Amino acid sequence: MTQTIAPRLRTLVLLLLAAACALLAGAGPASAHAALTGSDPREGAVVDKAPAQVSLTFSESVSMDDDSLRVLDPRGKRVDDGKPSGTGGATYSVKLHAGLPDGTYTVTYQVVSADSHPVAGAYTFSVGAPSETSVAVSGQSAGGGFVGGLYGVGRYVSYTGFAVLVGGAAFVLACWPRGSGVRVLQRVVVSGWLALTAATLLLLLLRGSYTGSGKFADVFDLNLLGEVLQTKPGAALVSRLLLLAAAALFIAVLFGAYDKREDEEKRDLTFGLAVGGSVVAAGLAATWAMSEHASVGLQAGLAMPVDVVHLIAVATWLGGLTALLVALYRGPADTPVPALAVRRFSRVAFGSVIALVVTGTYQSWRQLGSWTAFTDTRYGQLLLVKIGLVAVLVGVAHFSRRWTAQLAEAAPAVAGAAAARRAEKGAGKASTKASAKASGTASAKAGTKASGTASAKAGTKASGTASAKAGTKASGNAKVAQKASGTTKGSGTAKGTGTAKGSGTAKGSGGSPRAAQLARQRAAVDAARQKRQRDADPNRFGLRRSVLAEAGIAVVLLVVTTVLTQTEPGRTEEEAKAAGGSSAAASAPSTGAVTLDMPFDTGAQNGKGVVRVELDPARVGANDMHLYVERPDGTAFDLPEVKVALTQKAKSIGPLPVAPDHITTGHWSASGVQIPMAGDWEVAVTVRTSDIDQVTISKNTQIG
Repeated sequence: MTQTIAPRLRTLVLLLLAAACALLAGAGPASAHAALTGSDPREGAVVDKAPAQVSLTFSESVSMDDDSLRVLDPRGKRVDDGKPSGTGGATYSVKLHAGLPDGTYTVTYQVVSADSHPVAGAYTFSVGAPSETSVAVSGQSAGGGFVGGLYGVGRYVSYTGFAVLVGGAAFVLACWPRGSGVRVLQRVVVSGWLALTAATLLLLLLRGSYTGSGKFADVFDLNLLGEVLQTKPGAALVSRLLLLAAAALFIAVLFGAYDKREDEEKRDLTFGLAVGGSVVAAGLAATWAMSEHASVGLQAGLAMPVDVVHLIAVATWLGGLTALLVALYRGPADTPVPALAVRRFSRVAFGSVIALVVTGTYQSWRQLGSWTAFTDTRYGQLLLVKIGLVAVLVGVAHFSRRWTAQLAEAAPAVAGAAAARRAEKGAGKASTKASAKASGTASAKAGTKASGTASAKAGTKASGTASAKAGTKASGNAKVAQKASGTTKGSGTAKGTGTAKGSGTAKGSGGSPRAAQLARQRAAVDAARQKRQRDADPNRFGLRRSVLAEAGIAVVLLVVTTVLTQTEPGRTEEEAKAAGGSSAAASAPSTGAVTLDMPFDTGAQNGKGVVRVELDPARVGANDMHLYVERPDGTAFDLPEVKVALTQKAKSIGPLPVAPDHITTGHWSASGVQIPMAGDWEVAVTVRTSDIDQVTISKNTQIG
């Protein structure tokens, strides 16, 4: 059963990475978080004479440079002075050259909103009358292309690295202090630090091109990098790098001095590490809160600390989940994750979820502002997806808690069995040592006795021989023989035994690598057996599967969160729609000409008929007007005089007179009729059939 876990894990990880890439690829360029809510002249407007300046109003403050706001003539030549400036609030203007000729002018803008996202767009207005223009205004966007996609990936990696770094360290400190010596957990936390550091450096290099030209070659422009460092997002990224240096010191202590301390000494160091780590984590989270959504808009002073708490809660939950998953799957067999550590993490995760619900509710209200924004805006729709993923994640976590409880109940029995095995193993080792000792003693005694007997016999024989041959000489020869053969009763035995030991040592010096290899093999077999026994536990196996499911959902959740941070908040989108409704209507082309049939009767002979007014295309700007006069029987006839006036009573505009030219019998026409604003307009026609008989008739129509 356990042999299939690793392939399944790899397959699931690959599927989750594919889903993450698909979501990031579908995210597109970052949406404009500062929307254009007004302009002067308005989009599509036709003015009698050239304005002295062009003004743009955004939903929030933006940052500009000399090329952020440009005005181009019909040939594409720049006609502004290149020095945009703020005129108060979120309104910015640029002065135009004097004496501009009639024609259609294009206004382009590319700015950076206060929450660090690029905003770009373009529109046209006309002086005198519309004309052909060589400037293309379609496809105006910012933050897209290859650089924009790479920037989005960098943001995702930075969020993931932050979660793994903070959550992994919190898991070790709060849930499993002995885990500081587990190599796989050390690698997880260090990997989070490396990912966050690399992503931060990448974002810093990409920032200038991302908010500017979008060209990859500009990534290595040092002048552009210097300009980025002077902006709020650039300062936030540099601050993040400095805080990561402090985080590196924290990691060194956590996996160095902290790991080498005894349990009693660890308690004293835990408090200091917890305080220092919390300060560093809050500082890292603040680099996002102070440069993105929370830093602008409603209640920014409260929103930023709330965002810091939200980010830390996310990191503690999801990063701790990652550390637990790796420890369950890749942890050493001799140091399994104890049930107590899992229970502690369950409580920490529950507290994180509570913090997420509270801070997330406030953020949702702040960014949406209405219930309809949940379904009517892209931000609200993504937020609904995020809420759904969190709900599913909490549901899966419930099953993890159940597996944890069962694991805790089974832990005493498993610990008892392990203790019995250790006791049995210890008894076996003691028996082996005792047998070896007894065998050695018996051998020594037998050897001593045999040596003594041999010495005695040899001595007797030598003495007899010496007596037979020569007393003094035999005695001398016996001493020499005894010394040479080493067969003295006491020392000869000891030396013989020592020689045996020496030869054994010599043999052992040649066999010690073999013994070490056998020891390593026995340890590997022992570890494999322990791993099989650990993986065979149904409670631990169930916990691993549920934690793996949680981690998979967390990957998708982080992707949705990353896309959400690049999307225009619902409140801003709705405010922009409300503020820019009139200009949006002004720029929208009509689907066709407006035709008005107005019967008239001047009271004189032949004073009855019908006036038909056709206005094409019935939108803001220049229009063509045609008037047709017919008798009641449908035949065309001429009139001494026909006049037209346009009035918008809601805005107190008009009447704007129109003097059509006579074309042919019963047909008058006027070209270039200017309608300055969209809305409900009254079209009044004055018809004179004789010197004294005339009547004015009118109808209302929607323009734009």
